[in-house]
Amino acid sequence: MKSLLCFTMMFLLMFSAAYADGDIKADKKADKKVDKIEKEKKYTKRNADNPEIAIETDFGVMKLELFHDLAPAHADSMVARAKDGFYNGLIFHRIIDGFMIQGGDPQGTGMGGAPYNLMAEFSDVPHIDGTLSMARAQSPNSASSQFFVCLGRQAFLDGKYTVFGQIMEGMDVLHKIGKVPCGGPQKSKPNEDVFIRKMTVIKDLPVKKADK
Repeated sequence: MKSLLCFTMMFLLMFSAAYADGDIKADKKADKKVDKIEKEKKYTKRNADNPEIAIETDFGVMKLELFHDLAPAHADSMVARAKDGFYNGLIFHRIIDGFMIQGGDPQGTGMGGAPYNLMAEFSDVPHIDGTLSMARAQSPNSASSQFFVCLGRQAFLDGKYTVFGQIMEGMDVLHKIGKVPCGGPQKSKPNEDVFIRKMTVIKDLPVKKADK
């Protein structure tokens, strides 16, 4: 009787181990399938004529479409400042994992900007993962050069901040930056500076043909 019981227990353990192993393999297979689908996702531009920029960081490069068709003043401002090197060497001074990364302040404190302000160009375009939006003070028309890129969906910002772009390539870079250790009173100041090494225009607006 004891021998039969021992044999039964051994059989159940072997079956359970085999079943669990099968589950693990199935889970890994499913994970690989999801990863493959994610990698195969290709960004579709909002408008083929919209300009594109590249933000070079120590974590890699992010390429973004600027929504000139949605927020022309904001897109034009970023293109102009990228061309004159304004953003080169600045830092992402505010990083909150699960929320956003913010940069574009020449002072590196969150208190500076370009010598002008931009009128709000709010829209119904949502703040999703990788959305480029413009930081501002209390006034809707106080935006200047500071921008942020969303880490995930941020519905509470919709209609209150100007969305003017989206990451096309480099979402992995965005989320690596989002994970850097931070400190300070709000736990949002990176312990080590995260630089915008260079911002370049990789596709400009098409040249308008002169009227005859």
